[in-house]
Amino acid sequence: MQNITAEELKQRIDNGEELYILDVREPHERAEFNIGGTHIPLGQVQQMQVDEIEEWKDKEMIVYCRSGNRSGQACMLLETMGFTNVKNLAGGMLKWTELYK
Repeated sequence: MQNITAEELKQRIDNGEELYILDVREPHERAEFNIGGTHIPLGQVQQMQVDEIEEWKDKEMIVYCRSGNRSGQACMLLETMGFTNVKNLAGGMLKWTELYK
């Protein structure tokens, strides 16, 4: 698992890159603020309920949560499921909102 910084991700979003982004927070957290992407809470990832992102296995996927902890866990789980290029957003939404809100 690699990390990506909020600065790197923001620049790539601003550049209009096609990105595969996964939010593993709970629904109420996502409702408060999110940067987009597909929403699959960590609990579902832990239960291997990831059918909707199955086609992302060989694509670069950026995973985020509130602080980077749950997304780090999700990255490790996804790697065991065969996802080959998973990146954790370092600092999560806490870092993002510190920089960009």
